[in-house]
Amino acid sequence: MKNSIINYVEKKNINNNNIKINFITGDVLEVKIWIIELNKKRLQIFKGIVISIKNKGINSSFILRKISYGEGVEKLFKIYSPIIYSIKIIKKNKKIKKSKLYYLRFNKNKINV
Repeated sequence: MKNSIINYVEKKNINNNNIKINFITGDVLEVKIWIIELNKKRLQIFKGIVISIKNKGINSSFILRKISYGEGVEKLFKIYSPIIYSIKIIKKNKKIKKSKLYYLRFNKNKINV
């Protein structure tokens, strides 16, 4: 009984969201997210390579990694989060066949964003 109610709510929330998941690991994405500061609401862009995707219903998420001023920055995004405004694919992956690209954390020469 409890699982059927949870499944119903998850399906309803997933169908209401207009974000399509048509990217894979290795793709370069540009994610626009809403940032709220005091009384202002603005869009911020985060551009990076997808190193991980987790598909678990409403809890689906992906991790983007970029190099900013010589330091690696990773950010986890929930796909069905209301703070995500849009997801744009900048460059499609054609060579990488792995599902998790955690090795990019330790090798700076392999990231070409």
